[in-house]
Amino acid sequence: MTHSFQHSQPIYTQIMDIFFQRICRGELGPGDKLPSVRDTAVEVGVNPNTIQRSYMEMERRGVVETRRGQGTFVTADIELLERLRQELSRNQIFLFLESMRQLGHTPHDIMSMINSSMQAKGDTKS
Repeated sequence: MTHSFQHSQPIYTQIMDIFFQRICRGELGPGDKLPSVRDTAVEVGVNPNTIQRSYMEMERRGVVETRRGQGTFVTADIELLERLRQELSRNQIFLFLESMRQLGHTPHDIMSMINSSMQAKGDTKS
């Protein structure tokens, strides 16, 4: 999970985002165990307290659960995981739309570019 962190966002939230993306991609499924705090800290090169904060915040949001003496696991709540996926997707869309608006594109321009890009890539299924 080597990653270069941005200075504009706290590292613990960036680590959460990495785990959220892994969960949404299916790399970590419902009930899967997360690496230990210590292993993750070594892997990413940050203080274990930073990783612990990420794990605690993910638990507060219900995405993971800690089992005493066993570790931290992805929740088995499929509906919550789907809501997380939808939330992350919406956030990406909003970021994209804001960037396009800052470049001066109208909603019609944006839709037109998306459609032509998808056709060029061959992604035309509904």
